[in-house]
Amino acid sequence: MAKYQTGQIRNIALIGHGGDGKTSLAEAMLFLSKGTDRLGKPSEGNTVCDFDPEEKKRTISISAALATVEWNNVKINLLDTPGFFDFVGEVNQCVRVADSAIIVVSGKSGCKAGTELSWDAATGSRNIPKSFFINKMDDENANFDKALNSLRNTFGISVCPVFVPIYDQDKLCGYFSLMTEKAYAFDEKGDRTETTIPASSQSKIEEYKNSLAEALAETSDELMEKFFAGEAFTQEETVKALHKGFIDGAINPVFSGSAVTLAGIRTLLDIIETSFSSPLDKGTETLITENGDKQTAKLNPDGQTAIYMFKTVADPFVGKMSYFKVMNGTLKKDSMLQNLTTGQSEKLAKVSYARGAKQFEVDELACGDIGITSKLINTNTNDTLTAGEIKLSYSKIEFPKPYLRMAVVPKAKGDEDKISSGINKLLDEDYTVKYENNSETKQICLYGLGETQLDILTSKLKNRFGVSVDLAPAKVPYRETIKKKVSVEGKHKKQSGGHGQYGHVKIEFSPGEEEGLEFTETIFGGSVPKNFHPAVEKGLQESMSKGILAGYPVIKVKANLFDGSYHDVDSSEMSFKLAANLAFKEGMRLGNPILLEPIGILKVSIPESMMGDIIGDINKRRGRILGTDQSDKKGYTVVEAEAPTDEMGSYSVQLRAITQGRGSYSFDFLRYEEAPAQVAQKIITEAKKAAESE
Repeated sequence: MAKYQTGQIRNIALIGHGGDGKTSLAEAMLFLSKGTDRLGKPSEGNTVCDFDPEEKKRTISISAALATVEWNNVKINLLDTPGFFDFVGEVNQCVRVADSAIIVVSGKSGCKAGTELSWDAATGSRNIPKSFFINKMDDENANFDKALNSLRNTFGISVCPVFVPIYDQDKLCGYFSLMTEKAYAFDEKGDRTETTIPASSQSKIEEYKNSLAEALAETSDELMEKFFAGEAFTQEETVKALHKGFIDGAINPVFSGSAVTLAGIRTLLDIIETSFSSPLDKGTETLITENGDKQTAKLNPDGQTAIYMFKTVADPFVGKMSYFKVMNGTLKKDSMLQNLTTGQSEKLAKVSYARGAKQFEVDELACGDIGITSKLINTNTNDTLTAGEIKLSYSKIEFPKPYLRMAVVPKAKGDEDKISSGINKLLDEDYTVKYENNSETKQICLYGLGETQLDILTSKLKNRFGVSVDLAPAKVPYRETIKKKVSVEGKHKKQSGGHGQYGHVKIEFSPGEEEGLEFTETIFGGSVPKNFHPAVEKGLQESMSKGILAGYPVIKVKANLFDGSYHDVDSSEMSFKLAANLAFKEGMRLGNPILLEPIGILKVSIPESMMGDIIGDINKRRGRILGTDQSDKKGYTVVEAEAPTDEMGSYSVQLRAITQGRGSYSFDFLRYEEAPAQVAQKIITEAKKAAESE
């Protein structure tokens, strides 16, 4: 591969709704540019970007892939992302380092939930230039105008056609480039020949031409004057204006074609070369000082070397592979860089670019380029590595917090250590998954964004690390307490030759305010010597770990030691601990014991039109609506409620179904409160059955 300078690099994120053809578009661009010698299909499991065994098995993208395309005088780094909602973390990673985005849209269905979410991701904090490719125009049900209008209605008049289909009596017969004003017909191999515009399409093409000319005119006063004077723009003016409008966000160009037949792909590549943004067009990056302050700095191809890690892959054979972008200066093979997060010095012995699973070693990568290295000692996603003295880190990717919780159940005994080791390696890949070894419920729990994501993670555990597991509902950590004040006694007396055991306490139990045990003593006359009081408290503390209803920990209890007795010879700390335990059990039994369930604060951000459905669903989950608030996102509302943790297990799945993926939520523990009698009885019955089976 030839050496490319910063201005010749195009970093493009391919984003969009699942199934609309992002991977197929990358495949078409690779094939047309001779990066591959065959046109793969996701359904056949032979594409460049879907190389993971799980992707081939499921015929969907589950992780972002890097595929480098060479076209004329530019190097195009395609970042092919998954469209399935569970893998939004992969989209966030790619958008962080991309300099522009192509949002792929199906010509059959137009703008969908994933299209909107992709726009939001690309807009985000960096607001990179965005374009659209309306795919699958070869399908008989495709409707370009309908798809285009759905985009304009959703994202505004900046959405502007650039390469459009032409029809002869409602039958697709070619495409028209509004940039070159040439019409093309395509054969089965994707080769194009110039053709004429049928009379039935003339008026529609004029409409598109006026739409583009008006958008281009907005980019400069000179073009605006020519537009109003009715003068045509030169080819050079058109290319320059599209580039400016695209960079500024004033124009979101729309292309059309078919990734399967290659129609429109050549034009897309040509315009990527002439009008899409290079790393220099963005110009600045947000940096974080050691104190956490933010500042912006200009990209400097001649400055000190700095790279940013945006993705990590745990390969069982190669080891950890790190995907990076050269943020400043030039990166050369064998460079020694310091990780500003860990302080570790790292040697980049191997630097490569990639086409899917294939890597190609190079001696250096220019500022703005994207590459891969491996076997770094202590470097992870979001880390900045630099060669200079300036300690400035690049702004980090923000990942959504996972709330769907599932328990991991080993299929073979003794695999717990292997499971933990494998999961920890996989967590390096996906920052939207969280792992917890819950000592209370005695479960290994995974938190994710969706069921498919966690299911795939368990498949990776088996394929990469040889550990087979099942997923099961995670146990809810209930609590127990009492509602009534009672006075009880506990006496432990045992004689078995020699010294006996004797401990006797009288304790008043009552509901408490604090989370744990509130222990006091009001003994007069030394009926229980002070040196045994700590033993009594310790006995009660240990007893609190297991209630009498369902064996859950006990909270919010006051215990006042007010009387008792002792024996000069037979009393001991252990005797009083055991006496306290007997008193505790009796106090729980008589104190009107109740089961407490965890309650969380739920905040759901949804389109205003779906508020009724969401509130109805929350009510079904025994939730209490606290109110609604306007979201920062236009057209969205935030519903706030309190809901039991037990009812939230499948909420991420249900919310996605109700809102077609548009909704998002947070759910955080708030407090414990009494469970309804019917719910409590069910939990107690299940706990007793589980205890009997052990």
